[in-house]
Amino acid sequence: MTPGEVRQGPNLAGVYGRKAGTVPGFKYSAGFADADWTWDEAHLDPYLANPQSVIKGGVMGYRQAKPDVRQSIIAYLKEQQ
Repeated sequence: MTPGEVRQGPNLAGVYGRKAGTVPGFKYSAGFADADWTWDEAHLDPYLANPQSVIKGGVMGYRQAKPDVRQSIIAYLKEQQ
């Protein structure tokens, strides 16, 4: 997958620090309309643990219960800015 390519979800390249729900060309679920914040550790950690608790009506099916794995994912996303 190349940066900017849209598949099932929006491309995660540059997600850390980006305003939620703003990738051009991707149709977001309705809950993202109320997301007036940027993706940072404070939002990514609970989102990865339980996406629907952060974005009501979201459709992301991935959940990660292990805090250490979530932190590794977040660290990787920070590197991709």
